[in-house]
Amino acid sequence: MAKIRLNGIFLTSLLVSVAGTSALFSLPSPWGYTCDSSTRTCVKVEKTGISSSASLSRCKLTCGADGVLWPKPSSVNLDSYIVEFLPSNVTQKLTVVKEVEGLMQQAIDIFKENLQMNHPHYHDGKALWTGSYDPATLAHTLHLDITVSGTDSRLRLETDESYSMSVSTLEAQSTATIISQTYFGARHALETLSQLIAYEEITNSLLLVSKATISDTPAFRYRGILLDTSRNFFPVKAIERTLDAMAANKLNTFHWHVTDSHSFHIYLENLPKMTYYGAYSSSQIYHPADVKHIVEYGRVRGIRVLPELDAPAHVGNGFQWGPQHGLGDLAVCVNKEPWQSFCLEPPCGQLNLANEKMYEVLGQIYKDLVNLFSPIDLFHFGGDEVNIACWNSTKEIVDWMTTSGYGTNEDSYYRQWSKFQEKALQLLTSANNNAKIPGIIWTSHLTEEGRADLYLPKEDYIIQIWTEYNNTLIGELLDKKYRVIFSNYDHWYLDCGFGAWVGEGNNWCSPYKGWQTVYDNDPIQIAKTLATEPLDLNLILGGEAALWSEQTDNEALDSRLWPRGAALAERLWSNPTHNWEPAETRMVHHRQRLVQRGIKADRVQPQWCHQNEGLCYA
Repeated sequence: MAKIRLNGIFLTSLLVSVAGTSALFSLPSPWGYTCDSSTRTCVKVEKTGISSSASLSRCKLTCGADGVLWPKPSSVNLDSYIVEFLPSNVTQKLTVVKEVEGLMQQAIDIFKENLQMNHPHYHDGKALWTGSYDPATLAHTLHLDITVSGTDSRLRLETDESYSMSVSTLEAQSTATIISQTYFGARHALETLSQLIAYEEITNSLLLVSKATISDTPAFRYRGILLDTSRNFFPVKAIERTLDAMAANKLNTFHWHVTDSHSFHIYLENLPKMTYYGAYSSSQIYHPADVKHIVEYGRVRGIRVLPELDAPAHVGNGFQWGPQHGLGDLAVCVNKEPWQSFCLEPPCGQLNLANEKMYEVLGQIYKDLVNLFSPIDLFHFGGDEVNIACWNSTKEIVDWMTTSGYGTNEDSYYRQWSKFQEKALQLLTSANNNAKIPGIIWTSHLTEEGRADLYLPKEDYIIQIWTEYNNTLIGELLDKKYRVIFSNYDHWYLDCGFGAWVGEGNNWCSPYKGWQTVYDNDPIQIAKTLATEPLDLNLILGGEAALWSEQTDNEALDSRLWPRGAALAERLWSNPTHNWEPAETRMVHHRQRLVQRGIKADRVQPQWCHQNEGLCYA
């Protein structure tokens, strides 16, 4: 044993010899934190034994009304007092209908697991909660009193995700009272509650704000992340991890771009040849049990899993089996070269509009997808980047267009494309037991200025915008009363800013979109700038960040999505009136929390900046 004199105080430490060197353990930090009430930041100070200071965790919970919460709630009031407890001391009372009781219990189990993850030595579901605890810490209980009045167990665009929560403390019990119309609001409340709890290293216990009042509701109904699993395959565990991170940020839609011209990884029991021809390997397939598991995994976490079958372009590999089974060519231009003449990126492929058998296969694909993702409230048809040159280079299609009297000019192909989309909607509706649901379609040649209302009925379709933020098409779509989802690539494409994957230089949508760029993309302000008619804000359903995977696989997934996805989440949940700068300190802290949850989120700043708040501003 050795004694060290520090600021007039003797500290006892343990010296252990390791491979000829001395390792020092259990030395308390000389630093503490005090709250600067004017800036609401935690200031790092040296412990003197005279003036009081606290750990960073304790200071963060008590310095400012929302310094630890992400996304920022609509209304929040926090006390400056803290209680300590252990994660094993959580009790509950549920006042919920039978339809959501099982879901609510699973959400509570996730909440308890998140408490365990606060421990720095958490591993494989276990954490070491030992030590000489204060009797008050051992006795203190966190009681969950949750009331859900509605029966909704599936997320819809109309679902109420709001909640109210109060935390009160009386003697040895803190009670978190949660009231919500739906399970989804209550689940969000538990996420917020978990952020009012932090690990205290000094006592190896959890800290909880002793009193809080929060009222919260999202600004937008649709808050999404798109993951492309066709260009590169992502294992189920990677998708689970993405859903966990989305839940931690109150995002509610996982847009699964599961097929493209590159591959067809999703196994369909009635069309097994699709994966036989389309999967990269037999080990890179989403089997029916995998898909249903992912759908349920998302539902428990307040997330709809939205399938996209992109068509009539962005198809190819997986469709080659048609001729062998007497169905003819289901797709054309598949893997055709030189690809630059027939598509925007290799490999090429588009559905064969001249082949009626193609619609039979497409209808069966929809039936299998509806079964796997059921019940669905939205479906994504894709519908972008059709290359007329592909169809016009295919003799079967040219002959069909000519003999049918359609002609082979550009407008004729657009009309046939719109008829394809009409048939696709009919087939999906039939597959969905004749229950019509909104279809989502990307902005494309069919939605160009002056065209959308000629080809796409606004009552049937939601338009997902991936133009630049200042494109006048946005204003026209809103003026024509189309419902829209924002994914403008200049702010919300997360694959941008890397080296080109065909040739050299940078990829097409460079530069890189930092979290600040993501945060400052305000759909309401964009709409107000571009719309010329009185703006109906209900038409703006929300937004989505897209991760196209040409240059991403499981090894880079987390760092591509997070914490930029968290910036998207606050924009879509809170839609703050300020830009990114006032959120920077909270963002740095929230990134640390995501890492605690097992998400390999990118660093935002050096750790010194997290420990010295407000000193890393430009």
